[in-house]
Amino acid sequence: MAGGKATPRQKMINLMYLIFIAMLALNMSKEVLAAFGIMTEKMEASNAKTSESNLAFLSSLETKASENSEKFGPLYKDAKQIKQMSQEYFDYLEDLKTQMIEGIEDPKDYQVMDKSDFLDEKFFAGDGLTEDGKDFLNRINNYRDGVTKLLPANMVDVKSSVIARFQTGDENGKVKAKDGMQDWIKFHYEGFPLVASLTKLTALQSDIKATEEDALKSMLQGQLSSEVSMTNYTTLLEQEKSAFYAGEKFSGAIVLGRKDATTKPNEVNITLDGRKLTEGRDYEIKDGQVKLLVSSGAPGDHTLAGNLVFIQDGERTEVPVKSTFATISKPNAALIAADKMNVVYRGVANPMSISIPGIPNNKVRASAPGLKSVSGSKYIMNPGKGRTVTITASGKLPDGQTVSSKSEFRIKDIPRPSGALGKQTGSVKLPRKNVEISTVGALLEDFDFDLNLKVNGFKFKVPGQPTVVVKGNRLNSQAKSALKRAKRGSAVQIFDINAYITNNKSYKLKKVSPIVVEITN
Repeated sequence: MAGGKATPRQKMINLMYLIFIAMLALNMSKEVLAAFGIMTEKMEASNAKTSESNLAFLSSLETKASENSEKFGPLYKDAKQIKQMSQEYFDYLEDLKTQMIEGIEDPKDYQVMDKSDFLDEKFFAGDGLTEDGKDFLNRINNYRDGVTKLLPANMVDVKSSVIARFQTGDENGKVKAKDGMQDWIKFHYEGFPLVASLTKLTALQSDIKATEEDALKSMLQGQLSSEVSMTNYTTLLEQEKSAFYAGEKFSGAIVLGRKDATTKPNEVNITLDGRKLTEGRDYEIKDGQVKLLVSSGAPGDHTLAGNLVFIQDGERTEVPVKSTFATISKPNAALIAADKMNVVYRGVANPMSISIPGIPNNKVRASAPGLKSVSGSKYIMNPGKGRTVTITASGKLPDGQTVSSKSEFRIKDIPRPSGALGKQTGSVKLPRKNVEISTVGALLEDFDFDLNLKVNGFKFKVPGQPTVVVKGNRLNSQAKSALKRAKRGSAVQIFDINAYITNNKSYKLKKVSPIVVEITN
C-alpha cells in the first residue's frame, strides 16, 4: 500500500529489481567500452593506409624536385619539415598510448579499461596541470602553429582545417561545458575511461595523418594546377610559311603556348643546318625559353631540327623541334631603272643584278646566251651576235609555286673611239717637239665602261710629204723626218689609227676618228 511499510517480500523484490537494473547498466557499459576499442582499431588501420599514401605524395614531390629544383625544391623542403613534425608528434602520442595500457594482459580487452586513473594522475594536479599535462597541451599548439606557418599562403582551406582539428579552446584555453566554461584539456581528458582516452589520442593521430595528407597533396596538386593555369599561357601564331603575297589565302592558326620561367629542358639537342648548337654560344635558356643567339646566316633557307628533353616522373620525354626560316639579302639601295634603257654592250663584260623579291638569291635561276653567275644576285653578261638578248629568271616561292620572268635587252656595239695625241682629241695645236714625243692613243669618251685601249699602228701625213705608215704608238724615224719639213701652221694628220681592247683582242672596234695637229712653231 502507498505510504505503508514494505513487507520483507516487497523489500526482496525491490532489491532484486535494483540488482537487475545494475546488471543492465553494467552490460551496457561493457558494450560501450568495446565499441570505443573497435573504433580505435579502425582508426589505427586507417592511419596505416594514410601513412602509405603520404609517403607516395612525398616521393612524388621528391621526384619533381630532382627534375625541377627551382619549381618544386622549396615545396619539397617545406613538405619534409611538415612530415618530420607530424612524425614526431605522432610518435609522442603512440608512446603515451603504450604507457596507458602497460600492465594490461590483453591490449584488446577493452572491457577492463574503464578506469581514468592514468591520465588523471599524469595530466592533472588539483585545479592545475602537471608538467606532463602542460607538455601535452603545448605539443598540440606547437604542431598546429608550426604546420600553418609552413603551408603556402594560397592554401587557405588547408590552414583552416589544421586550426579546426587542433583547436584547444578560446584564447584562454576554455570551452563551454554544461556547468559553465571549463579548461579544454580537463573537458576532454579528465575522468574519462581509459579506452575512451585511447580513442581520443588515436583520433588525434588520425588528424595528424589527415593534416599531413592535405598538406602534401595540396602542395603537389597546387603546383601542378598552377602549371596548367590559363595565366601561364600565351598565344602563338602557327603558319605554313613566313610570308604571303597579295591576294593569296592566309594559312595559319592561333595556338596556346605555355610560358613558365621555371620550366627548363633537361637537355637541348638542336642543330642549325646540320650544325649542333652549343649553350652559351649559340643559345641560352632564359625565362623558360631557349633563346637563339645565332646569326641569320647567308641568304637562303635554314632549318632548325632536334628535340628538347624533359624528365617527367622519372621518364624521359622528347619534344621534337622542326622549323625553317628564310634569310634574304638586305636591300642597301633603291631600285631605279630608266625605261627603254635595257642595253648591254657587245665586247664588254656587262655586270648585272638579278633577283626576285621574296625568294632567296640561291633559289633564283637566270639564263641567257652569254650570261654567267658570279655570286648571289651578281651576274656577268657577254652578249654575242644579234641585236637583242632575252634573260629569263625563275624561282620557287616558299609554298612551292614557281615564279618566272623575262626581260629583253638591246645589244649595242662599243661606240667609235676618238684618236688622241697625249690626252688631246680632234683638232689640236701643239709645238713640233710635243708631236714628236707624244703617244698616239684611242679614247672612248663618255662611255660607261672603263676599257683599256691600245694602239699598234697608224698613218702620219704632213702636207707636201708622202704618207708614212707607223707601227706602234709613237712616231718612227720616217715620220719624224717628215715632221721636220712641216712648216709653221701646217695641219699634220694622224689617221687610220689601229686600236684594240687589251683583254678582248678578238673584238673589232669601230674605225678610230683621226687627229689633226696644227704645228705652232
